[in-house]
Amino acid sequence: MPAPAPQRVTSAAIVKFRAFEEENGTLVPLTALKEIPFPIGRIFYVYGVAAGDIRGEHAHRECHQMLVCLRGICEITVDDGTETRSFALDSPKQGLHVPPTLWATQRYGSRDTVLLVVTDQPYNEADYLRDYDAFLAFRGVARRRAANG
Repeated sequence: MPAPAPQRVTSAAIVKFRAFEEENGTLVPLTALKEIPFPIGRIFYVYGVAAGDIRGEHAHRECHQMLVCLRGICEITVDDGTETRSFALDSPKQGLHVPPTLWATQRYGSRDTVLLVVTDQPYNEADYLRDYDAFLAFRGVARRRAANG
């Protein structure tokens, strides 16, 4: 299967989930190809990250991700090599769809933040772009100059 076309930051989008609220709690269903706009290949969550710490800092060649902040707040920044866009995830009633070929960084708001990640593929190290310069080369973008010169 051919690699997906490079995406722009405008391809990353917040998805609002249906929430069934009752007196004894709220249920939020996440169904593949419905609330999650792709087949589900893997689910994991990250927690216990110190306030202000950053995780992620990578892109995927082919893997789609849906990021859902179950507790706390997590700021997600997506980057296509030419522009960036940030999203604040602070409700389990929404998620951020990050398509492949976008660099994503997560900044955790507090140690009690829990970030759920749903992907369309199982873990595959070869799918990761972990070096920013390699990401830019993959995208065919020259490195941006620092503001000071």
